[in-house]
Amino acid sequence: MFGGSNPKGNSSSTPVDTLIGRQTEILGDVRFSGGLHVDGKIKGKVIANSDKAASLSVSDTGLVEGDVRVPNIVLNGAVTGDVHATEKITLAAKARVNGNVYYKIIEMEGGATVNGQLVHEGEAGRAPAALTQKPADDSVDQLSEARRAKGL
Repeated sequence: MFGGSNPKGNSSSTPVDTLIGRQTEILGDVRFSGGLHVDGKIKGKVIANSDKAASLSVSDTGLVEGDVRVPNIVLNGAVTGDVHATEKITLAAKARVNGNVYYKIIEMEGGATVNGQLVHEGEAGRAPAALTQKPADDSVDQLSEARRAKGL
């Protein structure tokens, strides 16, 4: 029914149960089951209720300003916030993420951008400690090098 509005690359078998149209703006958190397709704007968190097959698709006109926690995501629009895909995330060519992306499986087309970290989560849903500690270690190393250069 909404097949024409799904972004390129949506291979999810979950049908679209809810459509947020281009002229629609939602202020507040959205909790859903099944399939959610966003052509409009959501200012709030997007969370899938405990449905492992739940999917979110965001078209090139769609925007989410808030964290996203959905098992399966196909993104061709923009998200400002952290994205948690417990199963699979597909970042299409026009995808823009300003935040960290936590994923189990990721597919990324050329042109997609992530302004944040890509964090792989294993079966237990936790990132390895070395990945979560690396940015702090890098900043300490840079500070040490700067002090050595100044003779401190």
